[in-house]
Amino acid sequence: MFKLLFALIFVSIFIHSFLPNAYSYLGPIHWLQHPWLRWTGTGLLILSVLWTVVAQAQMGESWRIGIDHEHQTALVSRGVFGFSRNPIFLGMTITLVGLFVVIPNTLTALTLLMGVVLIQIQVRLEEEFLVKTHGEEYCQYRRQVRRWL
Repeated sequence: MFKLLFALIFVSIFIHSFLPNAYSYLGPIHWLQHPWLRWTGTGLLILSVLWTVVAQAQMGESWRIGIDHEHQTALVSRGVFGFSRNPIFLGMTITLVGLFVVIPNTLTALTLLMGVVLIQIQVRLEEEFLVKTHGEEYCQYRRQVRRWL
């Protein structure tokens, strides 16, 4: 499903950027098309990408895509992980919000909604896995640090 999400994002950006005559088929939300909103969305995109890159770097060798049952990694609780248990997913969510604000249309609204649902599901699956993997250490971390911010 995440691959479909990224494909929809790519399609939306491609059509907006290179096929302006076809853009009307994406159902633009005209009342959200203001320069100040575009700048706000652009700022969100930049901040979210920086935040995500920092979070991935701080995970170091513990960074994985998805749940890896074969390799146990150390629990990362320093840096941005001291503020959010899921800073990468937080960054991804803010990226989707920024994209919707920059290119407000039905497809980007769908990707935002779909992304939030998928991320919520994935976070809960990963938290369940981390409890099984790290036990009390993760439970203590979970009591001290909020899921998002």
